[in-house]
Amino acid sequence: MKIALMQMNSVSDKAANIAQARDLIIRAIDLEGPDWVCLPEHFDWSGGSSAEKLAHADGATGGPAFDFAQAIAAKHRIWVHAGSFMVKVEGENRIYNTTVAFNRDGEPVARYEKIHLFDITAPDGKLYNESATVKPGNSIVSYACEGFTVGCTICYDIRFPELFQALAAQGVDLIALPAAFTLQTGKDHWEVLNRARAIETESYVAACAQTGSFTAGGETRFTYGQSLVVDPWGHVVAKASDGVGFIATRIDKTLVKKVRGMIPVAQHKVLGIEAPKKPARAA
Repeated sequence: MKIALMQMNSVSDKAANIAQARDLIIRAIDLEGPDWVCLPEHFDWSGGSSAEKLAHADGATGGPAFDFAQAIAAKHRIWVHAGSFMVKVEGENRIYNTTVAFNRDGEPVARYEKIHLFDITAPDGKLYNESATVKPGNSIVSYACEGFTVGCTICYDIRFPELFQALAAQGVDLIALPAAFTLQTGKDHWEVLNRARAIETESYVAACAQTGSFTAGGETRFTYGQSLVVDPWGHVVAKASDGVGFIATRIDKTLVKKVRGMIPVAQHKVLGIEAPKKPARAA
């Protein structure tokens, strides 16, 4: 299966972001003919104020970001893993950071709401408090895609290997990680974390990133970019340069099978596996 990752520089302008996503996908289709495309985290909106985020979020049953991804999937007969976009939480002044995947007919086949929220202090002292505006999800989600099983994660999820192990237990071959990694954390942690998750799960990892700068709360913030695809052995088989663009590569399920045959870690698990109960001793 051929996959393509769109590396974007989303800002606080939903229409402009969707136009950028459309242009990148069409370019990728024209040049590479992918079966499956992935958009980054926050492809529809980055930065701005909390009130602006809520005002520009999609509704629970659809909106501009959802409609765009659905339409382009159906029009071009491709799978679209719609990175993540903002979806209003009914009855609350919060949003879900949401992935929706669409098949070649434009039918939504999976919905994942980001579980782990980015509440950290960066090395430069900047505070990130995603939970102030985002409600966490609680479901582990994967979906079937033309012989592959695709697992859903978003950005900060990558630091929690237990989620990836839960996806491995669902039999995933490819794990999608739309992201907006900060420049400071990305330069030290981005590639090594993605390679580690691929090696641990013996799956492909497709990490689709934001690049460049945006404005939030009156300050300029920078994202790392460097979108990449890692194979089940931990090799980086495709990687983006700086700036807006896309990468494409082929993934092969026989490689997943080969790696798992050589080092069958799933069969060697001890921790987290319930031990068989010993038979009761006769009186």
